[in-house]
Amino acid sequence: MGSIGVLLMAHSLPYLEQELEKRYNLFRMWEYPQKAQFLKQNAASIRAVVGTSSAGADAELIEALPKLEIVSSFSVGVDKVDLNKCKEKGIRVTNTPDVLTDEVADLTIGLILALLRRICECDRYVRAGKWKQGDYKLTTKFSGKTVGIIGLGRIGTAIAKRAEGFNCSICYYSRTEKRDSKYKYYPSVVELASNCHILVVACPLTEETHHIINREVMNALGPKGYLINIGRGKHVDEPELVSALLEGRLGGAGIDVFECEPNVPEELFGLENVVLLPHVGSATVETRTAMADLVLGNLEAHFLGKPLLTPLV
Repeated sequence: MGSIGVLLMAHSLPYLEQELEKRYNLFRMWEYPQKAQFLKQNAASIRAVVGTSSAGADAELIEALPKLEIVSSFSVGVDKVDLNKCKEKGIRVTNTPDVLTDEVADLTIGLILALLRRICECDRYVRAGKWKQGDYKLTTKFSGKTVGIIGLGRIGTAIAKRAEGFNCSICYYSRTEKRDSKYKYYPSVVELASNCHILVVACPLTEETHHIINREVMNALGPKGYLINIGRGKHVDEPELVSALLEGRLGGAGIDVFECEPNVPEELFGLENVVLLPHVGSATVETRTAMADLVLGNLEAHFLGKPLLTPLV
């Protein structure tokens, strides 16, 4: 399959890049600053695109690649892929579900604990030698809190199960009520935010969920409430988040994803009640390797005429 052209859209796991280079004629998009010229010269040979959470296949790219057969995304989210255009053109789309569920759910609990117990701030307190001047201030308990989850899919459900281990009550919002769920359902995000201590964003990014966390939701969560976002940056209206935190209308936030990564609102840097992570929800060697193997497996299955491992389209 060495003659098959594969276009990798952004820097990825070295293991994935190495394996793609072994098996295919690999093009790295970032190596070609003149994108239009590159696509014109190589369109006839590119039959697959490998996307990431930051770069996928939009309508313009799809139209520029007439031989494109499959988009294999190195992420579970496919908001960077124009799914409608892929369906229209008969292009297959795959992602990497399941293998990252536990990792993201684990990190979510870590974010909650770091935020409520001020673990990062405590670490800085000790390093700065302040402990010698007195004990650190009291923090907030996690066990027994009510956790509201937006999106009760694979990751949302895994978060709920972990939170139950801390004797937390679980409630959720999703497009439709899950009839087989034992958790309390709220028909709107505002109602959910009004009835929980910790609000976790774990839904896919769509037009409907863009800025699903707005001023009204933050006000409903309130000065004793905490926001956790492990979904996508565009789920949260960032200027409103900054305002809510600076004005004390929101108790705190644990954020793994941002609207314009890697740019983060600098107003957040000086706040003690915020934990900021650089989009590392699935970033362990074990999980990223498993994700890479899924990407490779889907490509191999497609080009050998076998069923795809994780088909979306």
